[in-house]
Amino acid sequence: MSQAPGSPAATAGTAAYDAADGASALTGTYRRVIAVCEALDARVVDPYAPDEAALLPDGHELAAGPGILDAYLDASAARVTARHSAAPRRDVVASRALHDYLWSVSLLMSGAWYLDRRVPRVAPRDIRVDLTTGAFGIVPGQDFARLPDDPAAGSAAARVVGHEEELRAELRAAVVDHVRPLLAAIGPTVRRGPRALWGMVADDLLSGIWYLGRTLGQEERAVRAATELLPTAIPPFPGGADFRRLTGRDGRRFPTRTRLGCCLYYTLEPASACLTCPRTCDAERLRRLQDED
Repeated sequence: MSQAPGSPAATAGTAAYDAADGASALTGTYRRVIAVCEALDARVVDPYAPDEAALLPDGHELAAGPGILDAYLDASAARVTARHSAAPRRDVVASRALHDYLWSVSLLMSGAWYLDRRVPRVAPRDIRVDLTTGAFGIVPGQDFARLPDDPAAGSAAARVVGHEEELRAELRAAVVDHVRPLLAAIGPTVRRGPRALWGMVADDLLSGIWYLGRTLGQEERAVRAATELLPTAIPPFPGGADFRRLTGRDGRRFPTRTRLGCCLYYTLEPASACLTCPRTCDAERLRRLQDED
């Protein structure tokens, strides 16, 4: 018997079709991002497969349940202690754990935008967190925003937007909506105010795009893309990309920027602050960049 439009059964069937449609359009993109980005410890998750049950909790549970957040931070503390042979302060653990989450999840979203001009609306429940290893899983099937010339523009899961700036606005909004609950939950432990927390979000969003471009041999393109995404402060982000160039001894120019927030890595390795940390002077940045070249 056919279902009447708007009936519960018909609505459920449409939702299932849309999810499958979105999964088909995004799964390959997520796998490409993960394959290219060696530093991204993530995988695409099939939520119906029995062996996926270990990837718990999801991002919503992480932000909503104090006990789960504490377990996440305890596991992060154990990994940091093993790596650095010293027990970190709780605010440092929270900052490092938040940085890992922001960088990884933002890169999954921004990677889809950078590679395929698609912006998935990844909800916290779409993210799985392995407390033991710190790895992330993403469940595909999201609605996504896309430009009119996308081959998937007719997909039931696609929301067509008119131009590139509208697509960039979709990416900013998708990241903000995803991370806001986690910032509220973890902020008191990180002991940072809203400006510093949103500065961390901006840093990790921008650095993920920059990293992806470098791995593809497209650093200048990625720098342009990141700058166009955040050309200046766009609330709640407290500042823009603000890339600049440093000139090396052979005349080569290296892009760099100074972080808006801080992940507190310097408290673990005082001699090896992040390359974009405000504590790292330009001379030290150039030395490291030229040594890596």
